[in-house]
Order: sequence, then C-alpha cells, then structure tokens
Amino acid sequence: MSQVADRLTELGITLPAVAAPVAAYVPAMISGNLVFTSGQLPFTDGVLPATGKVGEGEGLVSATDAKAYAATCILNALAAAESVIGSLDRVTQVVKVTGFVASDPSFTGQPGVINGASELLGEIFGDAGKHARSAVGVAVLPLDAPVEVELVLSFA
Repeated sequence: MSQVADRLTELGITLPAVAAPVAAYVPAMISGNLVFTSGQLPFTDGVLPATGKVGEGEGLVSATDAKAYAATCILNALAAAESVIGSLDRVTQVVKVTGFVASDPSFTGQPGVINGASELLGEIFGDAGKHARSAVGVAVLPLDAPVEVELVLSFA
C-alpha cells in the first residue's frame, strides 16, 4: 500500500469511484505539475445525500451536514485526481480549494462549511494539506446540491 492509502485506511476512509460527469467536462486535468479537478458534488454511490440550500431552519440543509458533504466532495476530488496521476503519493502539496455553498440568503457560514474539506485534507496529507482557499455562497448549484468543491494539487 501507499502512504496516502495507509493514512486513508487509518482514518477509515475508502476513496469512491470517480464520479461520472453530469455535463461536458472531464473529472480532472493535468497541466504541468498541477492537477485541477472539476467541481465535485457530494455524491455517495452516485446519489446526492441531500439537496437544497444551506442555512438555519426547517427545510434547509444544516451547516453541520453541509460540512460533512464538503468532506465527501474532497473524497470525490481526490478520486478524480488519482485517476489522472496514478497515486496520491505523488501529491506534493494541496495548492487551492474552492468551495461553493448553496446558501439561504441569511446564511453567512460558508467558511465553516468548507472547513469540512480543508480539515480532511489536513488529516490526510499533514503539512502538505495546507492550502489557499475560497468559500463562496451561491444561489444554486448543479442538481440542487448543497455544496461543490474543486481542488488544485501539485505533484511530482
């Protein structure tokens, strides 16, 4: 096994199969020594665990649940990256995370939601998991997903 695979096993995590694109794009692309993933939704076994806006109140996705979905997005992004570089052991740095949160107009906790992605990357990669980041509130995401995350990694 690889170091990253060993770390995932320690964390009780199995990378999913690469999520099938829902439109005309590829899941990940290499340019130089960087891997760019397409925006990843929180698919689990091909199904979104929830849909709708994130916020407080009835009928909204809770910030706690959305944070967990952001971590799921990262697992999907790592699977996409691995599919083009062969092994996550080749990752030298998580460079950038961009997270989108479908937000109720009164919700301002986007950074906390996207912490689900950032914290998991730190657990998996340690210091190499530290990254630049944007956490953006949006009106709606594809398929009415509550979160979407894209990733840029450097690799050797």
